[in-house]
Amino acid sequence: MVIKVQGERWFPSEAPFSAEMKELWGDWYCDSEVGTLRAVLMHRPGAEIDGVTAENYSQYRFRGALNAEIARKEQDALVDIYRAHGVQVHYVEGQRPDKPNAMFVRDLLFTTPEGAIVCRPAFAARRGEEKAVAATLAKLGVPIIKTINGDGYFEGACAMWVDRETVVLGTSSRANESGVRQVENELRNIGVSNIIKTQIPFGSIHLDGYMNMVDKDKCLVFPWHLAYDCAKALMDRGITLIEATDIHEIKQGLALNVVALSPGKIVMPAGNPNTKHVLEEAGVEVIEVDLTELMNGWGAIHCTTAFLNRDPMR
Repeated sequence: MVIKVQGERWFPSEAPFSAEMKELWGDWYCDSEVGTLRAVLMHRPGAEIDGVTAENYSQYRFRGALNAEIARKEQDALVDIYRAHGVQVHYVEGQRPDKPNAMFVRDLLFTTPEGAIVCRPAFAARRGEEKAVAATLAKLGVPIIKTINGDGYFEGACAMWVDRETVVLGTSSRANESGVRQVENELRNIGVSNIIKTQIPFGSIHLDGYMNMVDKDKCLVFPWHLAYDCAKALMDRGITLIEATDIHEIKQGLALNVVALSPGKIVMPAGNPNTKHVLEEAGVEVIEVDLTELMNGWGAIHCTTAFLNRDPMR
C-alpha cells in the first residue's frame, strides 16, 4: 500500500538577513559615525564643476565660483588621508554631467547595518543624482533596503548614528516628515529602538552643520543651534557635548563638517584653530586638510563622504 503524503517539501530558512549579509552581499555595515572607517563612497568632481562660474554659482546654492582643478586636488588630498588610514575609497560611476552638487555624496545615501537607504534630494537641481549612486551601490553589491519615494524627501546628512540602537533624525528644508517617517520605519525594522527627532534650525540645512559625533561618547555641537530636547536625549545616552562657539569657523570654515577615522580621531577642515583647540582639549586627535576651494560649494569633509563600512560599535 502506497501512502501519498501531500504538502510542501521545501521549508524556508529562518536566518535573519543580518546573519547572511556578509557572506551573500559583502562587508557593508554602519551603526555609528565613529567606528573605525573601512570603506566610503565618494564622487571625484568632474566636468560638472567646470561650469560653475561667477555668473551662475548661486543657482546651484554655491557660495562662490570654483577653481575646478584646485577643488579636485583638495578632494584628492582628503582621499589620500583616507587611504593612508586603510580606508577603501569607491567612486560613484556614471554621474550626470549637469550636477555640480554630486560631489556631496553623503546627502544621497544613509548606510545601516543591513545596507543603504538611497535618499531623495529636496533641491530640484539635485534630483537624479541618486540614480548613479544606486547603480554604483548595486555594482558594488551593497544592498539597497529603501529608496525614499512618494511625497518624501530626505538627505543623508539629516541622519546621525549615535549607537546601534540610536539615530538622530532631523526635519528641515532638506527632509520632510514623510521622508523622515520612511527612514524611521526602515531603522526600526533593523532594530533601532531609539529615534531622536529634532528640527534642524533655519540657519542649517543638515545636522552636520551644528552637530557631529567625534568619539563613541562625544559629540561636537554648536550649542546655539542644538535643541534642548535633542541635547538632553544625547546626554541621557551618556554622550558628552563638546561645545564649539566660534561662529565664523562654524559657518564659514565648516568646522563641524568632520569625519571620524576611528573613535576619537577625526579629519577636519583646516583653518579652524579655535574649534581644533576645543576638540584637542576634549581628547580628540585632529588631522587637518585644506578644502578652501571645495567649500565654495557649501560642503566639506562629511558632505563629500558616504560611509559604506565601519567597524561595529560594541
